[in-house]
Amino acid sequence: MKVLENISPKNVFRFFEEISAIPRGSGVHDGIKSYCENFAKSRGLKYISDDAGNVVIFKDASSNCSSAEPVIIQGHLDMVWEKDETCNINFETDGLELTIDGDYIHAKGTTLGGDDGIAVAMCLAILDSDDICHPPLEIVFTADEEIGMLGAGALDFSSLKAKRMINLDSEEEGTLWVSCAGGVRADICLPVTYEESNKKTFKVVVSGLHGGHSGAEIHKGYANANKIIGRVLEMLKNKTEIFIAEIQGGNMDNAITRDSFCIFKSDCDNIANLVSDIFNDIKSDYVSADPDIKIFAVPFDEISYAMTSDSSDAVTSLLNELPSGVISMSRDIDGLVETSLNLGILKTENNNVIFSFAVRSGVDSQRDLLVQRLKNISDKYSCNVKFHSEYPAWEFKSDSHLREMMASVYEKMFDKKMTVTAIHAGLECGLFCGKIKGLDCVSLGPDMLDIHTPQERLSISSTERVWEFLLRVLENL
Repeated sequence: MKVLENISPKNVFRFFEEISAIPRGSGVHDGIKSYCENFAKSRGLKYISDDAGNVVIFKDASSNCSSAEPVIIQGHLDMVWEKDETCNINFETDGLELTIDGDYIHAKGTTLGGDDGIAVAMCLAILDSDDICHPPLEIVFTADEEIGMLGAGALDFSSLKAKRMINLDSEEEGTLWVSCAGGVRADICLPVTYEESNKKTFKVVVSGLHGGHSGAEIHKGYANANKIIGRVLEMLKNKTEIFIAEIQGGNMDNAITRDSFCIFKSDCDNIANLVSDIFNDIKSDYVSADPDIKIFAVPFDEISYAMTSDSSDAVTSLLNELPSGVISMSRDIDGLVETSLNLGILKTENNNVIFSFAVRSGVDSQRDLLVQRLKNISDKYSCNVKFHSEYPAWEFKSDSHLREMMASVYEKMFDKKMTVTAIHAGLECGLFCGKIKGLDCVSLGPDMLDIHTPQERLSISSTERVWEFLLRVLENL
């Protein structure tokens, strides 16, 4: 028995459950790409796919919309892979274990992939149906959105004829996103030196944090485990000498890091108590946003090496000096983050410690200032720094027929006004608008909570309402 087979809209959730059985993390797109190709083939639909993992499926207009102009409906195929400490799933080979709790769907112990699997499921349900009124459709499934919008960046736009686009990568019902920040990825690489050591080995752990989406939730005050472990190491270094062997935290630069650890050497026998005292000193700082925070140290399997004192100090100092979180708020839109960055990945690799960031800003000059700040800090520590996967901001379009029509349809359907606003999180709309001159574009989606964390969940009732709204919009196109 399928878990979702008795909830509506049935065809949407049927496809959502099918794709949830396919491993489709960022960088792992062969399975989901083949699924989409076979879907199109079995229904006689024209499609295009590419080496980047993108799939575009075309469908002619329904008979009563034959004179309408085409529309792009777009979502991304990949999801963020995050799991609880106790979850044994192998993301590379296993499907998600879906479950229903009241009005919400979630996956046991892992991220759900509602971001952006629900978009893919809605698009497949539209393509599968012969009863839906719609204009000519250009359904665009992009790959590797979560690691820098790589699929959209590699997409051949020459096959797309539409000048209207509905992106389904938002997580708040009743809100129409019409602008978003641009961004860039940053990798800072600090070379370190190791030496033999016969000191005792310990492991300090930061865990139990909320985490979340570094664009949509960066302003909520959730702690970043990578920054906290830097603070712990600095405070510990002031009490005793420590020599770092390995430091790790986070898997995705656009997810606020929930867990991190550091393995280090020391002659001190009292490490566990010292870390306990440090935890007691700082836990009150996180009592509201992260009440389940845990910080502890334990003896660890003996190893024969550690970084030198200079390298250990450099790692700790750089980790504390690098910024992470909200840098500035918008002066034009209340509550909107203007500029931020997230230290999402911290890892030790090949005699280097690597610090990876997702940098975002709605103002290019402020993004450039932040990039220069990272360069200056990197130079101070003789680091190598690489900026990559840059994507443009999605600028507000003053004369959007699509926006006005959809807001009007929403008010008629639900007897309340739709919220029209901007978002700090990056959306692929900016790339599409940069490639398709004059594109009229909006973004919407059903209610999802705690995306990019194992607590991610998707509202069933909201999905049904957004689905009905989307169908009504297609009728009006």
